[in-house]
Amino acid sequence: MFRHLAAALTALTIVTAAPAGAASGPVPATDREVVFTADGTTVYGTLHIPVHRTGQRLRAALLLPGSGPTDRDGNQPPGSVPDTLAQVADALGGDGVATLRFDKYGTGRTGLGAYQDHPEELDYPAFVRQARAAYETLRDQPETDPHTLLVVGHSEGAMTALLLGGTVRPRPAGLALLQPQAIRLLDLIALQLKAQTAEAARDGHLTPEQQRAIDAAVDAAVTSLRAHRPVDTTGLPTALAQLFDGLQGSNARFVESDDAVYPPDAAAALRPGTKVLLTCGTNDTQVSCATTNALTNALRHAHTGRPGRVTLPGVDHLLHDTGHQDTLAPPVLDTLRGLTRH
Repeated sequence: MFRHLAAALTALTIVTAAPAGAASGPVPATDREVVFTADGTTVYGTLHIPVHRTGQRLRAALLLPGSGPTDRDGNQPPGSVPDTLAQVADALGGDGVATLRFDKYGTGRTGLGAYQDHPEELDYPAFVRQARAAYETLRDQPETDPHTLLVVGHSEGAMTALLLGGTVRPRPAGLALLQPQAIRLLDLIALQLKAQTAEAARDGHLTPEQQRAIDAAVDAAVTSLRAHRPVDTTGLPTALAQLFDGLQGSNARFVESDDAVYPPDAAAALRPGTKVLLTCGTNDTQVSCATTNALTNALRHAHTGRPGRVTLPGVDHLLHDTGHQDTLAPPVLDTLRGLTRH
């Protein structure tokens, strides 16, 4: 889940000028590979240009993936291939919005790049810098309007989108924070694990005493990680012990730097009036709506624009519902249209 890696891109484009006096006509939709660089790493991505008129400057969105080795399409092959970001790109393209999505560090064609020989040095700020390079690449495309850019992030990518929103130039016109990581990383992990032990206790797989012991061990593990001490996994089930082992060692630097970010604090840097969409799904077992309360309040205090937080009934973390296990759920599509047409 936290095996993160590296990459970057320098967009290469070929622009063909229309003959003088030629009537402007529709240009068909197309996908093209783009390449940019970040911190010495070559990053590869896909730029989708929807149908448009010759010479038209389009609204455009940078798409940012969630945690772990998640590639440009929102997949962690071979085990998880929901195509989350590819489907978001299709949805936005249908509304005339160009999109750029890329293989972040440790995924796809990008791989670990400059961190290949020392992956333990890869930290969360490196992913933010990579995303900033992608934003600048999208900004400079001949088909995009640099004054109407959006940043759309899913899960951890939403936190990255929030950080970009307050630092890049020009500032984005809007942000879409889809099922965002809205609290500190280790707090979120602890909440997820405690929810699982509570469910196991309800199902009779754990006694109340065992549940309390595991929850206390989880809290102790988080405290140790934040104090830079080895985690004592005694008392933790094997799966949880392996999880906390994975948050140490070569992943320790990333975990520490990610956990240092408190997303509500980042909201203060946004330009007042920035359109912000924040979604939470009622069937999302990874990011509950309650975890977004502080961020929602911070966005309000920062005077960001609508639509604000939108609760998606029946939607899970991958933006599906029971009737749409392989495609974006209708409430997700409606909400995205609300942002792009606002």
